[in-house]
Amino acid sequence: MALIVQKFGGTSVANTDRIKNVAARVSKYRKEGDQVVVVVSAMSGVTDNLIKLAKEIMPLPSEREMDMLLATGEQTTIALTAMALHSIGIQAVSLTGAQAGILTDGVHTKAKIQNITPKQVHSLLDSGQVVIVAGFQGQTPDGHITTLGRGGSDLTAIALAAALGADLCQIYTDVDGVYTADPRIVPSARKLKEISYDEMLELASLGAKVMQSRSVEFAKKFGVIFEVRSSLNDNSGTIVKEETASMEDVVIRGVSLDKNQAKVTIVGVPDKPGVAARVFNALADAAINVDMIVQNVSSNAGSPATDISFTVDKPDLLKASRVIEGLKAEIGYRESVADEKIGKLSIVGVGMRSHSGVAAKMFETLATEGVNIDMISTSEIKISVIIDIAKGEAAMRAVHKTFLG
Repeated sequence: MALIVQKFGGTSVANTDRIKNVAARVSKYRKEGDQVVVVVSAMSGVTDNLIKLAKEIMPLPSEREMDMLLATGEQTTIALTAMALHSIGIQAVSLTGAQAGILTDGVHTKAKIQNITPKQVHSLLDSGQVVIVAGFQGQTPDGHITTLGRGGSDLTAIALAAALGADLCQIYTDVDGVYTADPRIVPSARKLKEISYDEMLELASLGAKVMQSRSVEFAKKFGVIFEVRSSLNDNSGTIVKEETASMEDVVIRGVSLDKNQAKVTIVGVPDKPGVAARVFNALADAAINVDMIVQNVSSNAGSPATDISFTVDKPDLLKASRVIEGLKAEIGYRESVADEKIGKLSIVGVGMRSHSGVAAKMFETLATEGVNIDMISTSEIKISVIIDIAKGEAAMRAVHKTFLG
């Protein structure tokens, strides 16, 4: 008998027929004697519709109330999934994140899991129940509902697998596994049999939509090996695990394109110590994650000045712009400019550590395609560039062809 954690994303529970398919899949494991914990997302489109409703009320709603609203999406799915299991004779019970013992900090809309006390989950499993947990949510020590950010159901599943000491963790989605690129954009993309935590973490944080980056980080920290596979067929998926020596034989593991990026440029910032610290401390205090940063120093009529550009997720652009505007009188910059028409194109592979010339090859490919590079960021296993979003998909296909055929 194994203890299995299975996570089903929004497309896997998009309607009642798909929820019934999930129930049928879960029942196979249960009938073999396995204990099963099921983590589900909101039905496809529900979260976006809830956000739309909120913004019809006001453009920047209270984050606490947004959490209260968005948490209802997953709660709908857990109840329907429990009903689907009941309908085929399987004992099941649904739990909210709070009822499952998921304790978070108080950062609304982007909460971090502080602790999981799965005593009730263990008790229900031992009584023969399939336990269905609402993904994406938890509760603060003083009882406030929080959400874990988009894709947070992945994190719920990985964290529960770690806390429960699960024998197997499966992340079910609408694709067969992790591909070398998004096959909807790059038809020649291939499914990977395995990928390292570090490579998966980079791809997830760079726009690959298969996994939430924080969930991969959590899996690496606690050694949770997991499989990404499709809920629509029985094909084997992609195993995500610790890096092995053979993985360095492959220079580039994948190519990603993040269309959810926006750039902010602060023009004419006084070039003196402490200014950049003030800007990014203010953004951090507003819980805004900054990705790429470029600073260009120039001299203007004898007064040293600089332009600072940085990227954020598009949903954070309005908040970031307001933070920067609030600093204008204090800092004395000339103006700030926002640009949403950008994309972040990235290549990832642990093999970069032992192979030279990768960046030159990527830049040459983009030049051949007539793609201008706006910003560049690198680590030892990835290279990212900011480009015009209008050329993003063509650039992605060209780069994939160069490195992965």
